[in-house]
Amino acid sequence: MTKDKLFILTGPTASGKTAASVLLAKLMDAEIISADAIQLYKGLNIGSAKPTVEERQGIEHHLIDCIDPHEPKFTVSCFRDAAIKATEAIIAKGKRPLVVGGTGLYINALTYPLSFSNIPPNEELRSELLAKESEEKGYLYKLLTEKDKKTADRLHPNDIKRIVRALEMCIAAGIPASEQGPGFTHRDDDKLAFMPVMAAITMPREMLYARIEKRVDMMFDMGLIDEVKGLIDSGCTTELPAMQGLGYKETAAYLCGECTLEEAKETIKRETRRFAKRQLTWFRREERIRWFDASEYNSAESLAGALKEYYLSEE
Repeated sequence: MTKDKLFILTGPTASGKTAASVLLAKLMDAEIISADAIQLYKGLNIGSAKPTVEERQGIEHHLIDCIDPHEPKFTVSCFRDAAIKATEAIIAKGKRPLVVGGTGLYINALTYPLSFSNIPPNEELRSELLAKESEEKGYLYKLLTEKDKKTADRLHPNDIKRIVRALEMCIAAGIPASEQGPGFTHRDDDKLAFMPVMAAITMPREMLYARIEKRVDMMFDMGLIDEVKGLIDSGCTTELPAMQGLGYKETAAYLCGECTLEEAKETIKRETRRFAKRQLTWFRREERIRWFDASEYNSAESLAGALKEYYLSEE
């Protein structure tokens, strides 16, 4: 039996996925499933570059504004299950499902069997974990025992490198490292619910970085400070996953007096550039992706038209 197609559009942040995807959805009679780890949260609008109701142009968007920002745990497996459910509902309507976003683990959860043993390193998380260990010796082993006792039992309490790696896997996947099967990037299409057809938007790095800088400035002009202040006033702490998103933790640091406004802006720009670079590295390992250079098209409409031709040729 032929599997239904799942159309996926990804690429680095600020590459123009939102504008192209809305136009593409119109051309393909599709509904959009967001694969963005921050747009999930209610109230996180400006910093996540969540498309407004006007920008959505009547296209139904799924997995946007569906999680309370106070929620401490929304795992990759939670996303996978919700995305599959949304895909089934879209297909039942006679429409095409179009997944759009740049969260690599979310894209992989739909294009590989759900297994996380090859989760890539997260240097920021590692630094945080090591800092906590330096403050309290034995903290990491105790934390691993709480999250994954089976793995902790087979590691020496002083084996910090492997303890950090195990915690990294637990936190990224939302399940113990001992329960994660082999080969997160081991392709096995027979085990997928739908057959992915993948495309990604890219552009010259200098163009992408300029778009990132402009976007960050626009976010502050649009009221990012008030948005973050409102979240903090509602009880959202900086430890919550929602507040770990780019733009949110830095703006919170400014509001807490830990840096100046200009320092916060520059940090967001720098970290967003680094994030875009990591995204490109992640997605370039995926041989199934057809890349589209946005600089080769004179408008979002022409880019959407090219994407449509590719997707429908694979249908």
